[in-house]
Amino acid sequence: MKKIKAGRQPNRSVGGDIGVGIFLVLFGCFFAFPLVFAINNAFKPLNELFVFPPHLFVKNPTIANFNDLFLLMNKSGVVTFTRYSFNSLFITFVGTVGHIFIASMAAYVLSKYKFPGGRAFFTMVTVALMFSGYVLAIPNYLIMAKLHWVDTYLAIIVPAFAMPMGLFLMKQFMESSIPDVLIEAAKIDGAKEGTIFFRIVMPLVKPATLTLMIFSIQNLWNNVATTYIYSEEKKTLPFALKTLAAGGVARTGVSAAATVFIMIVPLVSFLLAQSNIVETMASSGIKE
Repeated sequence: MKKIKAGRQPNRSVGGDIGVGIFLVLFGCFFAFPLVFAINNAFKPLNELFVFPPHLFVKNPTIANFNDLFLLMNKSGVVTFTRYSFNSLFITFVGTVGHIFIASMAAYVLSKYKFPGGRAFFTMVTVALMFSGYVLAIPNYLIMAKLHWVDTYLAIIVPAFAMPMGLFLMKQFMESSIPDVLIEAAKIDGAKEGTIFFRIVMPLVKPATLTLMIFSIQNLWNNVATTYIYSEEKKTLPFALKTLAAGGVARTGVSAAATVFIMIVPLVSFLLAQSNIVETMASSGIKE
């Protein structure tokens, strides 16, 4: 019998491994191209930004675009750059933490307990995934107006708690990765529900938690919040940056710098948790 080398799939040859590797590298370059191009544009002087055909890599890098961006931000009005940054960071942090906490608790109940209406409720959550935010814009605004939350942080934070994607991912992951016998054994040992949830369940669903964190940060950080926020001192950083960048051809460099600045937080969060995304997506559709 031919001995199978450790670490290699028995149904794939060396040539197959090389072919798959080349294929992945080519697709990786294809998907990385917009990011590399955007970062290089942020460091290009104006004469390189208007070259045709455009160059992928910058020849004479400069930070003048970022200097102009910060200068315009600080001179644009009574609201400073730090205030815009605080608004976005506060909304993103509170909305992400609340969304993970609520989605995890609801997913734990739906996945590990049977009760009347549980299946119907999860069906409603699944159907809600098909609706775009544009479809729900008017109903959401009417609800926020009734609650007197318009022009407050709550108009952005509270709806983020109820995003259906979080509950769907967490429930599916808990069903596939946490066996019921583990919960039953903890109860037999005398563990309370809070202890089971925080000390047993949450550590085991860390990949799904980090994946949900990335989705939530991306959604909240890029939210310009123009539908609900009208006061200048409560507006978000992406709104301020996009407003400054829309100043015509003369602000092309500022626009490129603003694009990179907006990408920083979602990009860093993705790099820190990217290894958990594949595991979560693979488990979200698998049941015991």
